Amino acid sequence: MPTDSPISPRLIKGGIALIDPDAGTPVRVIALQYNPDTLSRTLQPQSVGAEASADRSMALRLKGPPVETYKLEAELDAADQLEAGDPLVRRLGLLPQLAAIELLVYPTSAQLQEYDRMAGRGELEIAPIQAPLALFVWSTSRVAPVRVTDFSITEEFFDPQLNPIRAKISLGLRVLSVSDLGFAHRGGALYLRYQKEKERLAAMHRDAAAGTLGLQGVPS
Repeated sequence: MPTDSPISPRLIKGGIALIDPDAGTPVRVIALQYNPDTLSRTLQPQSVGAEASADRSMALRLKGPPVETYKLEAELDAADQLEAGDPLVRRLGLLPQLAAIELLVYPTSAQLQEYDRMAGRGELEIAPIQAPLALFVWSTSRVAPVRVTDFSITEEFFDPQLNPIRAKISLGLRVLSVSDLGFAHRGGALYLRYQKEKERLAAMHRDAAAGTLGLQGVPS
């Protein structure tokens, strides 16, 4: 069936969008070539009662949103572009795609040079370099501000010029909540939108009756 058939669903790709945290304008949008088959998520509750010295009255209290992490593996393959005669891929393979993803964890060379000039002028209390705000996009219902926590690349096949033409990427992402960014930060507002969307989806859930769990009612 042709992909442009009116009855074929439009494939939405996952990826990462970088935005200027001050202006809110897009800096770069990186779409995954192929959506991963699996996506792992971990939520670590931030409960007061988890501390050994916590008062018993605090057992049900939460300090803030959970620490949420994503883990995914994505594949890149230049076979289709090479077959179509893409001049950039024929010349450089997957290097441009890989470089765009790798730069998620790099300050720019201009920032590094400016940082060095400021240090050379003896300026004190030089703030660490601020990176663009990264948003992990996995459908319109999941758009979360994130920080890359780990990143690895496995290059598998190469062209005659040793440019990679197939690779696997492993990405670890930590969702940045209002506990990390604050409420006034643009990323904090985006996090609240992310959590409110979870609350909206949860409200659609049809709760089971107590009898489903073998109970006559809520124990008193």
